[in-house]
Amino acid sequence: MKTIKFLSLSLIATLFFASCNSDDSSGGSGPVNEEEVITTLKATLNGGGQTITLTSRDLDGAEGPNAPIVTVSGNFAPSTTYNGSLDLLNEAATPAESITAEILEEAHDHQFFFNVSNDLGSFAYASPNDENGHPVGLNFTFTTGATSGTGNFTITLRHQPNKTGEGVSSGNITNAGGETDIQVTFPIVIAVQ
Repeated sequence: MKTIKFLSLSLIATLFFASCNSDDSSGGSGPVNEEEVITTLKATLNGGGQTITLTSRDLDGAEGPNAPIVTVSGNFAPSTTYNGSLDLLNEAATPAESITAEILEEAHDHQFFFNVSNDLGSFAYASPNDENGHPVGLNFTFTTGATSGTGNFTITLRHQPNKTGEGVSSGNITNAGGETDIQVTFPIVIAVQ
């Protein structure tokens, strides 16, 4: 009887310790780095004597029932270069938490990608870069084309992309891999002011 109790207690103890370690997805060597909670993305673009703000706010999160509120504060001018900067927040936290600072701290694990439809413009990365000289994308330039039109301006943040993949450093998301932390599409207009 004592042998059965001892074996039973040993089995229970083994199961308990095994279950305590099952949450560690890092293979048992180090803390788990949880993904950022991003409720708000704001892009501010300055050029041609104007400031245009693109904002996406999803306070109930990606899994919540409410769609993000997406706003664009104005129209872009043709043949104009805009200097852009991004700010990301977790407004579900009190006080609101800057995710921008966290992305900068973990720059080697993050890269923004930009895309605009209908050949309405082109993008280029600006500093800061990560410690290996690869772009992060918190600052960028957007140069509009010569013609007016409408389209979509998409901003995507990838977590742990392959920054050495073909074309990734110049902004081609095709070979980036990684996981998408946030992706927002803004309807834009290029028009003579």
